[in-house]
Amino acid sequence: MVDVLPSRPRKGRGTISNHSGRYEPHDRVAVDDGWLSEEEQLLEPPLRTTVEADASRTIIARNDSPDVPFDRSINPYRGCEHGCVYCFARPGHAYLGLSPGLDFETRIFAKHDAPDLLRAALRKPGYRPATLALGAVTDVYQPIERELKTTRRLLAVLLEARHPVTILTKSALVLRDLDLLVPLAKQNLVRVCVSVTSLDAELARRMEPRAATPSRRLATIARLASAGVPVAVLTAPLIPAINDHELEAILAAAAERGADGASYVLLRLPLELGPLFEEWLDTHYPDRKQRVLRLLKEMRGGRLYDSRWGHRMRGEGVVAELIERRFRTALARHGMSERRWTLDASKFTAPAADRRQLSLL
Repeated sequence: MVDVLPSRPRKGRGTISNHSGRYEPHDRVAVDDGWLSEEEQLLEPPLRTTVEADASRTIIARNDSPDVPFDRSINPYRGCEHGCVYCFARPGHAYLGLSPGLDFETRIFAKHDAPDLLRAALRKPGYRPATLALGAVTDVYQPIERELKTTRRLLAVLLEARHPVTILTKSALVLRDLDLLVPLAKQNLVRVCVSVTSLDAELARRMEPRAATPSRRLATIARLASAGVPVAVLTAPLIPAINDHELEAILAAAAERGADGASYVLLRLPLELGPLFEEWLDTHYPDRKQRVLRLLKEMRGGRLYDSRWGHRMRGEGVVAELIERRFRTALARHGMSERRWTLDASKFTAPAADRRQLSLL
């Protein structure tokens, strides 16, 4: 019998463990081999982030889900260093033979050819433009974007093609690209949605260890709005007994800084995300773990997760209905609307075959 070492929180990382994904035949666990003292076991080296190339041959992902207001999206990165413990994209790392836990936030896959793939896709004879979502799965402005500038190059192609685009992010790095966003905004071709999960810096650090602080996100909303870029706020996920009480305060703070739209999503826990979130509660909020899980199950038909369209985003039952009413009341109070995705697709023109080619017009 060997002693399995308990998983411990890592500084700057969101999840606690790194269990194998659902497709792996075996799970990897750390065991005590007797060579290290308890104090030495605690001195684990920091986990470094690695970035590998993603060899995808297409870039626009299509969906027909009635729960989302767009039918196409681009995600230039798989995995996300922000480390948000609640990220519904985590189970996707299992398809790569990796863990949805710490692997998801430390092993990032970058689509270096994304701008060229987008250019080719927009040039296809049968392509019909409609609002395209950047960041529908992982954050397009996560830390590696500072170096790779993949999102910036995607925006340059979309501006050239006059193609409508929405951006979802929780990073202040989006302000770097104001020189592209402002001309897009002037043609009604862009809306930015900034995710604000909490106004409590300590709670945000625990949930989203490498994302921008709440104050920086609010400042980002203000800067975008003052530059003439339409901006909305996303309060997601709402977690009962953790951050749901902040809904009105977040909407008020965002409206004060110029956000004209808002939306929210109830916490989603598909596949491996359920056990990962329970570990997080055990570590940070053991006193309210059972209450959080009970409330979630009440809003998910007795289960921890309900994947049905029409239910997975907002839940059901008394508590879910109360959250919906609170949201509607706060929107009306601040003169905000639900987050809008309708942009102008009539200006679209296919981009040049070669980005170095000059336009004749």
